[in-house]
Amino acid sequence: MLTREAIHSGAYLEHFESLPCVWKREQIMLSLADTLRQKPAGTTSIWLFAYGSLMWNPALCFDARRVATLLGWHRAFCLRMEIGRGSPATPGRMLALQPGGHTEGVALRLCAHSLEDELQLVWTREMVLGSYRPIWTSVTFDDGSAAQAIAFVADESRAQFEADSSVDKVAPLIASAAGAFGTNIDYLMKLQHALHACDLRDPYVDALAGEAERLRTRAVAPE
Repeated sequence: MLTREAIHSGAYLEHFESLPCVWKREQIMLSLADTLRQKPAGTTSIWLFAYGSLMWNPALCFDARRVATLLGWHRAFCLRMEIGRGSPATPGRMLALQPGGHTEGVALRLCAHSLEDELQLVWTREMVLGSYRPIWTSVTFDDGSAAQAIAFVADESRAQFEADSSVDKVAPLIASAAGAFGTNIDYLMKLQHALHACDLRDPYVDALAGEAERLRTRAVAPE
């Protein structure tokens, strides 16, 4: 499991050094600085919208965690993954957000006393391949109140982007992909569990999990 120590030590970045698309630390920090310059006026606390692994393994210091909804974006396994939970031989898919619909997840309010460190950690984690585009957007909490938050959405201009993220296309990839960080299907099942733990449901995730598990079970079943 990814830890703060792995990010701080540089071991996490080193894992991706063989890839031509890897971002250097300087490029990652420039992206962070650019995003902070775009912070909406009046924004004091920094909220981060978590919709994937940040839900169950944030590895961040935060002082509030609330169920939240992001309008205008939906989950999609639309980023090709050939390292981490995939390989060139068995490529998998990473999760991102694409325009349309809505996404239910959780919002994390980063601790003010360690804000700079937390932002550097999450940027190193999410922007190592430049696959995402950080945006400021409004999220709505379960009590109807709202706040500005940072969300990482798919950068469709990047080489990792795959237009077809349908269940039929993605489930076979996730069912078979594995890499140094584990299996792709383990990520998917942890996502489904994290959603259910918050009493949330995503029909796309549920359908994908069901089909990927069916394919995996069929693959290992004795003839």
